[in-house]
Amino acid sequence: MESYDTIIKNGIIVTEGDTVKGDIGIKKGKIVTISESLQGAEGKIIDASGKYIFPGGIDPHTHMDMPFCGTFSSDDFITGTKAAACGGTTTIVDFAIQPKGKTLKDTVKIWREKSDKKSCIDYGIHIVITDMNDTIMREIPDIIKEGYSSFKLFMTYDGMKVDDDTLMKTLMHVTRSGGLTCVHAENYYVIDYYTKKFLKEGKIEPKYHAISRPELCEGEAVGRAIKLAQICKAPLYIVHNTCEASTSEIARARERGYPVMGETCPQYLFLSNENYEEPGFNGSKYVMSPPLRNRENWPVLWKGLQNNTLQVVSTDHCPFFIKQKEMGLDDFTKIPNGVPGVELRMCLMYNYGVREGRISLQRFVELTSTNAAKIFGMYPQKGTIAVGCDADIVIFDPNKELTITHKNLNENVDYTPYEGFKIKGYPIITLSQGEIVAKYGKFIGKEGAGKFIKRGKPKII
Repeated sequence: MESYDTIIKNGIIVTEGDTVKGDIGIKKGKIVTISESLQGAEGKIIDASGKYIFPGGIDPHTHMDMPFCGTFSSDDFITGTKAAACGGTTTIVDFAIQPKGKTLKDTVKIWREKSDKKSCIDYGIHIVITDMNDTIMREIPDIIKEGYSSFKLFMTYDGMKVDDDTLMKTLMHVTRSGGLTCVHAENYYVIDYYTKKFLKEGKIEPKYHAISRPELCEGEAVGRAIKLAQICKAPLYIVHNTCEASTSEIARARERGYPVMGETCPQYLFLSNENYEEPGFNGSKYVMSPPLRNRENWPVLWKGLQNNTLQVVSTDHCPFFIKQKEMGLDDFTKIPNGVPGVELRMCLMYNYGVREGRISLQRFVELTSTNAAKIFGMYPQKGTIAVGCDADIVIFDPNKELTITHKNLNENVDYTPYEGFKIKGYPIITLSQGEIVAKYGKFIGKEGAGKFIKRGKPKII
């Protein structure tokens, strides 16, 4: 008689390519058997009758314990990964931001001290280069060999932005070394012009953060980054696309065969610039970069997700308490940028994507797990359900109904931008490395049990 640590029975197993009813046998943190029926097998039984079994969600864009505007994002690697697990995400890839004057190895050390023995689920790390020089350039090949195979550059933000020359050098060197370059694409000079203009005119409210960063400000920077990548013969990943102006640039490049990929986030699919008009200082809850756009962009982004112009839905999870946001009461430029979202990504995409007929179950799995695993060098260890994979699994109840309220969430922040949203379909059990870490919205795993993922070569999809 075969013996397993855990057996998941009677569920509907959904991967990027198939949907079948069956049982899963788990041993030592790995999936070791997938069968139509594991009759007579021994092990702890989880009955998934009437439930979907998805690969654990992968969120490749989070900012835990991140310094910004003189404060830190309110979720650290303990609280943030607990929330992620409760929402069905079993892996995050966070951004380690290089401090000025520090090496890439210094940067890795800083972020590993934040995450090691703290993260409750598995985690990888991107490197954000803010201070490029010849020494940093020489470090890149070794950093990639150590499992940090993706790098991010900011085209805006004082103290972090890089010029086109630095972007080109990075694209070429990272590509030669087997890595992937990601960019936050907004035109710094457009933002700088409008910011100074609005402050001079006494326009200090949160909505002016968004107005100072128009859609074409994003579109221009995306188009420029793509053209520089083409010149350098380098693949490129564009983070958090918000609008037609940027996605059309990606679509055009992909139609011509260029290796350009992109992501969007739930906030850009479900929220709009109308949120900045909420009374008082409530508009500050939605201050992020790039900002929320006109809702006419929603169908454009959904089309991009459907036709593979965009390959990933991440969250850009970067929460701040309202008290922290109030640092910008008299100046919108001092409002810390970012919103929570790591806990709700899976249910939002299922409810408004699958249930409303915008995407299939298989596409849901691709967008929330498989594609991120492939692009960022974790597949097939993660991102699918197959023999030999990590037993990172979500049991998802398609019939569970609830109204979202921040009081019922685990994110360490005092609001959710999705307050009052009606949801049908929610993760009820999350397994990481074969162990149940979350059940019915409560974290029951061990703090610090998450493992660092040494990521391999990125894949262009």
